[in-house]
Amino acid sequence: MLLELSIRKMALIEEVALSFGPGLNVITGETGAGKSLLVGALELLLGERPRAGLVRAGSRQLSVEGRFSMADGDQRPRRWLEKHLPEVLEDWAAEAEQGQEPELVIGRSVSDDGKSRAYVNHRPVTLRVLRELAARLVEIHGQNDHQRLLEPGEQLRLVDTFGGLEKPLEQYRAARERWLERALRHEQLVREENDRRDRLDLARFQCAEIEAVGLDVAQRAALAAERDLLRHADRLRGSLGGLVEELCDSEDALLVRLQRAQRRIEAEARGIAALDGPKESIEQSLIHLEEAGRVLRSIAERVEPDPARLEQIESRLAECERLERKYRMDTAGLVAHGLVLRAEVARLEEDERSLTDLEPEIAQARAELLGHGAALRRARKALASKLKRAVSKNLADLGLERAVFDLRLGQRLSDDDGAAPIPEEASEQALESEAPEAHGHPDRRVSLAADRARFGDRGMDRIEFLLAANPGEGLARLRDVASGGETARIMLALRSVLCGADRDRTLVFDEIDAGVGGRLGPAVGAHLRTIATKNQVLCVTHLPAIAALAATHLRVVKTVESGRTTTRVEELSGKPRVEEIADMIAGGAAHETARAEARRLLKQ
Repeated sequence: MLLELSIRKMALIEEVALSFGPGLNVITGETGAGKSLLVGALELLLGERPRAGLVRAGSRQLSVEGRFSMADGDQRPRRWLEKHLPEVLEDWAAEAEQGQEPELVIGRSVSDDGKSRAYVNHRPVTLRVLRELAARLVEIHGQNDHQRLLEPGEQLRLVDTFGGLEKPLEQYRAARERWLERALRHEQLVREENDRRDRLDLARFQCAEIEAVGLDVAQRAALAAERDLLRHADRLRGSLGGLVEELCDSEDALLVRLQRAQRRIEAEARGIAALDGPKESIEQSLIHLEEAGRVLRSIAERVEPDPARLEQIESRLAECERLERKYRMDTAGLVAHGLVLRAEVARLEEDERSLTDLEPEIAQARAELLGHGAALRRARKALASKLKRAVSKNLADLGLERAVFDLRLGQRLSDDDGAAPIPEEASEQALESEAPEAHGHPDRRVSLAADRARFGDRGMDRIEFLLAANPGEGLARLRDVASGGETARIMLALRSVLCGADRDRTLVFDEIDAGVGGRLGPAVGAHLRTIATKNQVLCVTHLPAIAALAATHLRVVKTVESGRTTTRVEELSGKPRVEEIADMIAGGAAHETARAEARRLLKQ
């Protein structure tokens, strides 16, 4: 619901802030006072292109800001925000903890050089983002051709809600999601097929190459050490034998002399604390020397020239070193890379199996989708006559009794389902041309692009509202038929029927009473009141019968102050409101009969 509209430096408006309430809000005032500026300000919030000269003379920039309450309202703006501006929802969550109700502020500024800026909750956004969000909050019916109700997608949504088709639509969407998930996966696998097979061949080869070496880090180190011994076996056997002799086995070996030194220091160290350190050092040296001799003797005894074993080790290590150079990683890296390759081979082989397995699954999911789409289509066709009767009755009530309304249901062909009219003659045949079972066969090949165009988010259908506004005119799309107040009354007739299908939106009717006499005023007002029970309605009107029905009445007044014309807005109640309605009745509030009639209308 629109709570407040603030306008600064726009044409005749210096600065105004309008407050609106729930239900029916009317805006009255003399011709030329500036009522159209208020609608124009809302149009700027909807992303309309500003006309030249809109910035107030002497000012650099105009600004328009709308403040909306989002408490327990239409969920479509929330869903849009969740997808495109989630930070706004985060702000609301923080404010809710402080007891504040969620509000949405959308604004736009236009400079005198034509440059425009837009923002949502004081965050800069693109004009496209502003348009998409504002269109979910406000809908204007009047002189300009930007009403959401003219869009085929919006017409389809309203018809479904009018007919209570939420459940079959939900079943269709669930079936569409199942089919689309499989179809997109299949398309991806087909698109990647050649690359995947090339990659699978390479991964298999590399995995086998690494696994054939069969080394781990510890084994690689052990083989390298053994290779070093075997390479120098002849020299080491003699050299180590002589070294062991010098260290341990000869009569004057180092070990024998160190043992004598140990015995002497043990004898001298008794009772002399200063010798404890040297004594311990000699004991440790003796232990290390004994260990060194044992190891050297072991190596000398087992090292034997073995050309065959050396060749075997050299071969294995050469293969390992080749792979390390090839893959530019050490043995530990090769082992890890082999595991990654093994997992990749398993995944690619699973993708190959999935490509084959998905085809019957897609065929079955598509057949189910067609079945749900056909059921949704039948339900929509059944609604058509009921909707036509209700709208025709409303058109008659609003002085358009000779207008003819119709609804045409056609087959969805593309995402741009409103670009071209639905063919009049072929539409029924087209609706029945595709039996569900025809496309459930796994051998049938259908372009996914064509199928995605056929199976839209709201079904396989598109809807067009058609109207012949005057006798002798053929039926034409609603968007192509009327203009001005006549269009507004047509929209009012549709909205009156569909108001149960839509709620918690701000609907603006501009010049809805153009060409409407006093006799039809109460009927127009009654329809506005009906819509206002579930939506906020803003109506610019010249009819006193409509103005008297409003819960909130605003008057636009043009004044001249200090030689400059300014438009201001005031809320009316009590006697001033009686005077305004009386003025609308008689063209001058001085007539007591007009005042009496105004009071009668207000009392009703």
